[in-house]
Amino acid sequence: MIVLLALRNVVHRPWRSALLFLGYGLGVGVMVVLLAVGEALMAQASDEKLVGGGEVTVLPEGLDVEVMKTGGLGGLFFSIPNARFVQGQLLAGPRLAADVRAVAPQIDGKLLYLRLRDGRELPVRASGEVPSASAAVGAAPDLDGGRWADDAGDRRWAAPAQAELRHAIDRFHLPPANVARPESWAEWHYFNVLSPDRRTWAFVTLMVGGRIGLPDSAGVPRWGGQVLVTTHVQGGGARRFSARVGPRDVRFSTADADLRVGPSSVRVLDDGRYAVRAEAEAEDGSGARVTVDLVVAPAPRAYFPGATLESGDFASGYAVAGLRADATGTVCVGAACERYDGAQGYHDHNWGTWQGVTWEWGAARAGAYTLLYGRVQPPDSLRAATPLFVYLVDSLGFRALFRPRTIRYEDARTVTVGGRAVRVPARGWLEDVRGRDTLRLELLVEDAVATDTRTGLVERGEAEYARLLARPYFVQMKGTARLSGRVGGAPVAGEGAGFFETYR
Repeated sequence: MIVLLALRNVVHRPWRSALLFLGYGLGVGVMVVLLAVGEALMAQASDEKLVGGGEVTVLPEGLDVEVMKTGGLGGLFFSIPNARFVQGQLLAGPRLAADVRAVAPQIDGKLLYLRLRDGRELPVRASGEVPSASAAVGAAPDLDGGRWADDAGDRRWAAPAQAELRHAIDRFHLPPANVARPESWAEWHYFNVLSPDRRTWAFVTLMVGGRIGLPDSAGVPRWGGQVLVTTHVQGGGARRFSARVGPRDVRFSTADADLRVGPSSVRVLDDGRYAVRAEAEAEDGSGARVTVDLVVAPAPRAYFPGATLESGDFASGYAVAGLRADATGTVCVGAACERYDGAQGYHDHNWGTWQGVTWEWGAARAGAYTLLYGRVQPPDSLRAATPLFVYLVDSLGFRALFRPRTIRYEDARTVTVGGRAVRVPARGWLEDVRGRDTLRLELLVEDAVATDTRTGLVERGEAEYARLLARPYFVQMKGTARLSGRVGGAPVAGEGAGFFETYR
């Protein structure tokens, strides 16, 4: 009976019936679509293997997860810089050991280009992961055959030995092809050591620089190596020693951190310590020679993995393999030797083009904490208000990163440079607030020396450029750093010795 009434109603009122059918059909269609979308969202929310594995997926800040899953334009070139540092120091580090069972680094669908022997290039999609780590978070693939296990490269990436870690972050580089002035390229190992009574200290630099791999028009190599050693006595000034060698007496590699400059060398030992040997002659013409023989032992997890800044034909890179280190050995000037036994030490590595470049820099111990701050300013931004960074570590590794907008100085000290009095800092301050975290860092300068950077430019025939320098005096300071603030809801505080640099 119901079917008969429905059919007669359709015949009697066909247009009204058609409209009712259309409305009902649209309603059902919309409901089907909504249910399908809801089911898809639930599936994606419950299946973390769509972007990795485990219970939490860490992605670069600002990346849209849906764009990455669907292969949209915004997901083509994402990456996490220093992913090994993030994995080892943050996610899988001892600070989160009570909460994190396993961490698996993965990259999926990375766009690469494969160059064939005939010159053709093919776009390919590549993925990478550490097999044991992926298995630990439940993201291991189903194998139809064969063996899927860690190899030596996986182990070096996920759990490198101390020596392997040093070579990875402390290796050497070649100048980029777009460097406008390759003769301004320089790269060096830098070490400093401070006696326990803070009465004596030394700076040691082994450097390569110039047109590396690029001879001049006559085919003559225009690069080489240099050794610089500066010894200091509290209130007694500084003595500079230097030595230069040609390219035949230099050995460096883009695969490791070892460096030889004539009889001087930096060598990474099997346990990750550095053996530093340096010989140089006094620049004052006295004929005195300095001999450095130190073993520098970086503290575990106290390192900065490195960063490179590039802008046009400017490039600058910086890594700190030994932010907190102990130094043992001798620094001898003639027969007079200063002995260091487990003294406060530091080691970093710099590379890039440096003509006209200035920086703010400092590294210090502050009780249980060790800190690093800095800012590099290219020649075209001498007056730009580029934020600094303050990098803080403790015994468990990386603790916090702050970005103060500026560093304030009180220029209440005077040093003499070439017979001219130059005002230099006596105190400095850095402050920052990031959410609930706060930082205040006060620097108290105990000793300072300044160098006129125009001297070297004049010697190279660039007197006109030297006259244009707004801040020609390079100032190196030794003093005390006082740290205070809060990180992660807990107070941080400490005080200790450090070294600081600026320009005036």
